Amino acid sequence: MSDTTETDVVVRPASVEDRPVVERLWLMFRHDLSEFRRLLPRPDGTFPTERVEDAFSSPDWAPYLFVQGERPVGFAFVRGLGAPVRVLNSFFVVRGARRTGLGLRTVREVLTRHRGNWEIAFQYENPGAVAFWRRVAAELAGDAWTEEARPVPGKPELPPDVWISFGVGD
Repeated sequence: MSDTTETDVVVRPASVEDRPVVERLWLMFRHDLSEFRRLLPRPDGTFPTERVEDAFSSPDWAPYLFVQGERPVGFAFVRGLGAPVRVLNSFFVVRGARRTGLGLRTVREVLTRHRGNWEIAFQYENPGAVAFWRRVAAELAGDAWTEEARPVPGKPELPPDVWISFGVGD
C-alpha cells in the first residue's frame, strides 16, 4: 500500500533553492525516457539538462515541484507562458507515487494555473504515457482534444512524438 494519497501532495512553483532537488528528479525522468528513446547518459553519468536550465532561467518558462510533506514526488516544466499555446515540456512523478491519482491531480493543477490552449508530447512506445495523457485530455477537455504524430525536430532517426492539444477553461 502506498503512503502517497491524492490529498496530501502540494504543487508549488519551484524556487531557485529547489533546483538541486529538481535536477535529481530530472535524472530519474531522463532515465525513464531513455528506455523508449534508447538514449544513454553522458560519460559523467548525467543526461543533458538544458530544459532544467531553461525552466529556471527563462521568463517564458515555469518550473513546478510536487511535494508530499518534505518528500519530492515529481515536477513539471511549462513553456510558452506568453504564447497562445502553452507546452507541458516535461512532467514526472516518481515511480513510488505512480498509480495513486497523484499524476492526474498534479497535472490538472499545473494546467489550470495557466488556462488556455495546451500541447503535450509523449511517445507511442511508452504505453503508460499513452494511456495517461489520453485520460488527462479526456478529463480536462471531454471530446474537444486532438492527437497527432509529429517528427522530432532535428532527429529524423527517432520515431515521431505524439502531441495532444486541448484547451483548459477560461
